[in-house]
Amino acid sequence: MRSKAIMAAALTVAAALALGACSSPAADSGDDKEIVLWHMEGTPNRVAAFEAMADKYNETDPEYTVTVQVQDWDQVYSKIAAAAQSGKQPDILFAIPDFATYVRGIGLGQPVTDVVDALDEEYGLIDAAKAPYLDEDDYWAVPLYGMVQMLWYRADMLAAAGIEPPQTWSELRAAAEALTTDGTSGIALPAGKNLATDQVLYSLMITGGAADFFTEDGEVNLDTPETVAAFDLYKELLKFSPTDSASYAWGEPQAAFNSGAAAMSIEKGQYLAPFAEESGQDPSQLGCAPIPVADQGGEPGSIYYSNGAMVLSDDEAKEAAAGEFLSWLIEPENYGDFLNAEPGLFLPVTTDGANLEQWRSNETVSTYATCVDAMLEQSASGELFGFVDGQYIDSIGEISGQNFLAQAIQQMYVNGMSAEEAAAWAQEQMQMAIS
Repeated sequence: MRSKAIMAAALTVAAALALGACSSPAADSGDDKEIVLWHMEGTPNRVAAFEAMADKYNETDPEYTVTVQVQDWDQVYSKIAAAAQSGKQPDILFAIPDFATYVRGIGLGQPVTDVVDALDEEYGLIDAAKAPYLDEDDYWAVPLYGMVQMLWYRADMLAAAGIEPPQTWSELRAAAEALTTDGTSGIALPAGKNLATDQVLYSLMITGGAADFFTEDGEVNLDTPETVAAFDLYKELLKFSPTDSASYAWGEPQAAFNSGAAAMSIEKGQYLAPFAEESGQDPSQLGCAPIPVADQGGEPGSIYYSNGAMVLSDDEAKEAAAGEFLSWLIEPENYGDFLNAEPGLFLPVTTDGANLEQWRSNETVSTYATCVDAMLEQSASGELFGFVDGQYIDSIGEISGQNFLAQAIQQMYVNGMSAEEAAAWAQEQMQMAIS
């Protein structure tokens, strides 16, 4: 059952947007022979690659052609709510598992079980990719690509300081402090109210044994010693992050890392492609390692995102056409090109996808093969809040959509809260949001 709180909040937002708060139309559904796809991968190379894939598919002369429209993660929650209210939703919506629960909560989404089962039988879908979309015996999105985080480090800077890549939290803190000198930060971390901060904090929560912050009956159970320890580590590490970290999302830590203004960062595989050009360093100077684990009771892991595609159209012919397009993307002759929309960031979700020559021969993937393989291995211990060990918390979208984890970081970094106070504050805010 979808959360009443999610539905009420979403419809309130939608009503406001319908009265003029939204500056752009929700979706142009096009003519009856067009499938409109929304995605939130707004960097220019990904936009161009997705459009190229749609063009390639349209050249096969399908009955329904695909039109791609780019959205933004900071606005898509309100925009899809407005679309649901107006009945002008896209036919296909790219999603991550927590966002998918939100979309279902506002009354959108069709089961895609037949498509997922067929792809699983043909190519073998990895469990971490498909499991978060399974609820009530149906799949609600077709998994397309995965993302996982690593500890990235400047090998040249660590070598100059005589520091080995850290493996534990205490080693990570010590390395960050030792690498912080005049003009250089030991680590660059996001501390803005955004999904980037949520993600990095949650990776540290996983490696500290705090991956699951719900009870068996779906109540929030965030305020635990393990969570407090992860919050405290993040607060400590921010002492060695650039002073403007409160405004950081994804791009700023990467820019600091590539410029040499920071020696380490925790992020996903988008660090691979631009490193050599932006840093001026040989590719061998980009180091990668598993995210350090807590000294006591720690376990390997990282946040893992299964990026999938929901089918929102309730027209049977368009539903079928959407399924045909998504299945086409996964076909081996197409899948490598699709993953190469951001080589290294987009990881295969099929069991044989890791060996696709079309993907492996990409210059970025082949140059950084060691790190690519490390990310694939890290994926095996990946987790996502609300979906740990087979969970399906249908209110998790309301929590992640408000970035309560990131807000807790800001409470510490900007407002001076202790880790204990921030964990208690976040617990209260999350529980109120889903009550």
